[in-house]
Amino acid sequence: MGFLGIGKTQTTVPAFPGHVAALRGHPSIRISWLEQDYVIPFCLAFAACFVHFLFNGQYGFFRDELYYAACGQHLAWGYVDQAPLIAVIARISRTVFGDSLRGLRFFPAIASGMMVLLTAWFVRELGGRRFAQVLAGTAVLICPIYLTMGNFFSMNAFEPIFWMLCAAIGLRIARTGKQRLWLLFGLVAGIGILNKHSMLFFGCGFVLALLVTRERRLLREPMIWAGGLISFAIFLPNFIWELRNHWPTIEILLNVDGSKNEHVSWLAFIAQQALLVHPLGTPICLAGLYFFLVSREGQPYRFLGWTYIFVLLEFLIFRGRIYYLAPIYPIYFAAGAVVLETLIERRDAGWAKPAILIPLLVGGLVAAPLALPILPLDAAASYAHFWDVERVRVEREPSGKLPQLFADMMGWPQQVDAVTTVFESLPAEDRPKAAILTKNYGQAGAIDYFGPAHGLPPAISGHNNYFLWGPRQSTGEIVVSVGMPIEELRPFFDNIELAATIHNGYAIPEEDNLPIYICRKPRMSLRETWPRLKFYG
Repeated sequence: MGFLGIGKTQTTVPAFPGHVAALRGHPSIRISWLEQDYVIPFCLAFAACFVHFLFNGQYGFFRDELYYAACGQHLAWGYVDQAPLIAVIARISRTVFGDSLRGLRFFPAIASGMMVLLTAWFVRELGGRRFAQVLAGTAVLICPIYLTMGNFFSMNAFEPIFWMLCAAIGLRIARTGKQRLWLLFGLVAGIGILNKHSMLFFGCGFVLALLVTRERRLLREPMIWAGGLISFAIFLPNFIWELRNHWPTIEILLNVDGSKNEHVSWLAFIAQQALLVHPLGTPICLAGLYFFLVSREGQPYRFLGWTYIFVLLEFLIFRGRIYYLAPIYPIYFAAGAVVLETLIERRDAGWAKPAILIPLLVGGLVAAPLALPILPLDAAASYAHFWDVERVRVEREPSGKLPQLFADMMGWPQQVDAVTTVFESLPAEDRPKAAILTKNYGQAGAIDYFGPAHGLPPAISGHNNYFLWGPRQSTGEIVVSVGMPIEELRPFFDNIELAATIHNGYAIPEEDNLPIYICRKPRMSLRETWPRLKFYG
């Protein structure tokens, strides 16, 4: 227990010492980071990676993972519903690790460990020591939203890294005055935008925070504007792609907001943040906000407290999903851990360390099966029902027996098997002329991921970026339709035959009882039909 700084007497240092460097050489103070405390964050980072490597091969591919993999086969400077970096990472993952589930999820697991290391860096910069590192690292490690993000392949797994790096650079600039670091800030921010466009919200909130604090003086420095130019230059190719394609990302965001997202009140949005970071971790974040917004010691970094306020307001005003704010919380876990460590040492209350850590760990274990694919399916469904997970939703569509995250991992290979059976039932002379048309990108992504092993042609779909890829070489003379209601097919074909129905009780209802139709005698060519199949949402 002494290694963790629990139950071991340590030399007391001034509250919020500011920076470890300032204490070097002091004859009465032992700087534990320089001797052995560096081991702590690496152990916690290893634990984070290990947890994900242990469980990220369970259940199956998430719907979006299959779509990102398809985008990786069509590299471009933009996509209808995402920035371009995730497709590049998907391409690298499949090139290096093949098509395995664990291979695709390797980099998200590594990102979870990096997030723990960055949190420990924040603790060090704010003067925290061993217990603060353990507390902040543990809070990040067991945080439900980070357990979720790190366990499957998406841009959300990498987003906290970019937000934290920018905040860390801003902190270092405020502390040291090294203006050239703004160039690095611009580089990180630009790559972050290519990972996910919500980086723009963070950047906007960060600049507004500088404006309302005394750090507005930084805006008079040429280097901050040079950093902004670097960021924009990196983002520019994606910006041009959006312009040339008539701003599809804005179009889809408006569509999703109007028809798909589950809207909650501002109060509910704020309250549900506690569920994302864990109810027992929330007080640590609140302590971190207190440090940045209120405390005298946090005054030089007040802008990091206001950054949270402004980014929160942005997502409230634009009705973002509740998890959009998740990448920012490690900053406040770090600051809050330093506040608590200092408070404990001021009062010589060593007993409080295990009293804080042990419930946090137990609470993390309780929440873990809701975030990770740990339990068998029946048990996972019962566990989620026990905790009434259905009440916290980001989309209007029902998820079925399982939470939506898990339900969207169900049944994709089985869908492809069913499509293969129907496709192989076609006369041999018809197969080269047949196209596979799907209702959504999940079904299309599954066909493209698993289909080549079955001899299936690439899928086509009017959904999101599949619409931009068009009908490929298909004429539409024969179409195997997956998941599309017959009412949507009748305007285009004179002969429609139900060939099979796909059942999967654990999948989301949208993917259960899926019809597979064989469509013949088209009323027009598929290329003429294509504009009417467009669906951004």
